[in-house]
Amino acid sequence: MKWIISYSLIIIGAFILATSFVLFITPYKIVPGGVYGISIVLHYLFGTPVGLVALCFDVPLTLIGIKFLGPRFGMKTVVGFSLTALFTDLLTWMWGFKPLVEGDALLSSIFGGVVAGLGLGLIFKSKATSGGSDIIAMILAKYTRMPVGLLLIYVDSAIVLVGLLVFRDWKIPLYSWIVIYLCGKVIDVVVEGVGSDKSVFIISDRHEEIRDRIINNLDRGGTYIDGRGMFNNAERKLIFTVVSRRELPVLEAFIHEIDPKAFLTITDASEILGEGFKSLREKVAD
Repeated sequence: MKWIISYSLIIIGAFILATSFVLFITPYKIVPGGVYGISIVLHYLFGTPVGLVALCFDVPLTLIGIKFLGPRFGMKTVVGFSLTALFTDLLTWMWGFKPLVEGDALLSSIFGGVVAGLGLGLIFKSKATSGGSDIIAMILAKYTRMPVGLLLIYVDSAIVLVGLLVFRDWKIPLYSWIVIYLCGKVIDVVVEGVGSDKSVFIISDRHEEIRDRIINNLDRGGTYIDGRGMFNNAERKLIFTVVSRRELPVLEAFIHEIDPKAFLTITDASEILGEGFKSLREKVAD
C-alpha cells in the first residue's frame, strides 16, 4: 500500500507539474529555473520539444549526481522526471501552445507557480527529488560548503537571466521570479502542512497551577525548563508546551485567570511529531 501511495503521488504530481508548464508557463516564455527553464528557452530558439529536452538534461545530470554524491537518486526520482517530460509533451501535443488565460502573463505566472508547487510538493512528499538544477546545487554545496537552498537560488536565477538575454524582455525574469517564489511557498505547504499548531513558552510564579490546567483541562503535556531572571537573577520555571490553534485561546484564558502578569511567547510550529500529534513513525512511513 505504501508503494502504491508513493507512486500514485509521483504520477499525480508529475501530471500537475506538466500542466503548469503547458497551460501557464511555456506560452508566455516564462523561465522558471531548472532544466525546464533551459528547455523553454531552447524551444523558442530551435522549436525543440520542452519535455524531451528536459529529459535529455535530467538523465546525464542524475548520472553525474550519482558519481559525485552517491546513489541517493533512486527509481522514484527517475520515474518522476521521466513522467513529467512525457506528460509535458503529450499535453502540448493535445493542447498546443496557447495559454489557458489569453493576454494575462501576470495571472498565468501566479497560477503557474501555485500549480507547479503543488505538483512538485506531491513528488517531494513521495520521498523523490526533482533532479535537474537540484543536483547542480548539491554538487556545488559539497565543494563550496554553501547551503544547498542558497545555491539553488543562484542556479535558478542564472537560468532566469539566460531567458532575459535570449528574449530581451525584462518582464520575463520578473514573471519568472514570481513563479519561483510561489512554487517554493506551495511546496512548503504541501510537504510540511499549514502549520496551525503553536509552541508556547510560559513564565509565571504560579507555574504549578498553570501546569495543572494544561494537563487536566487541555489534556496536553509540557516540559519544565529551569531558568534565571536577567533583572533580579531569581530562579524561574519556564513551561514549554505545544497546543493546537483552537486550544490556544483556552490556554490564554486559563493563564490570565491564574496569573495576569505571566509572560508568554507564542510561535508557529510548522510540524509537530510526538505523542498527541502525528507520530514520528507515521512521518517516516509516509
